[in-house]
Amino acid sequence: MRTKIPIYEQIAIDIANRIYNEKYKVGEKVHGRSTLASEYNVSPETVRKAMKILEDVEIVRSEKGAGVVIASRENALTYINRFSNLESVKDMEKQMRLLMNERKEIDLRLFEKINQLIELSGKFRHTNPLAPIEVEITNECVHIGRTIAELKFWQNTGGTIVGIKRNGELILSPGPYATIKEGDILLIIGDEQSNHRVVDFLRE
Repeated sequence: MRTKIPIYEQIAIDIANRIYNEKYKVGEKVHGRSTLASEYNVSPETVRKAMKILEDVEIVRSEKGAGVVIASRENALTYINRFSNLESVKDMEKQMRLLMNERKEIDLRLFEKINQLIELSGKFRHTNPLAPIEVEITNECVHIGRTIAELKFWQNTGGTIVGIKRNGELILSPGPYATIKEGDILLIIGDEQSNHRVVDFLRE
């Protein structure tokens, strides 16, 4: 009988394996939570738990002003070997890829539903607060490079960001650590007043 390993620990093992194989080198800064969350198709909170594990076993360390930095290749190997009696790293990678593919299929279905809502938004925007509006981030926006949490987006606008279109892909439920980038198209739900506040806020 195999021991089921939580997804955040599978991610921690995968990152440790990359460090041991020197895809990530000691001294390098680890990608931000939102980037890793997008890569693994999980929430930033799941990535945070994975990074906390790696920090606890001294594979990475937090440095003020630099973020999370890779600290030890040797500790990465020690951590990987702890799981040799549970599952091989390849088996865990395979399981994680299957879970990621399942998540992508769910995201695809959600993407289709959001597109349907967008198509209907012109008809129902004044009566249906769940019809999302699309707002493009231009180079004139002063909030580029800040996270949703830093912007206090909901507090300032009353709108909720349910997705971000970026480079032809859709990031669903981006979470508070997602960073606003030039060219992003934000999908936002809210009432008519919040829609106006969103446009004004992003043009400040």
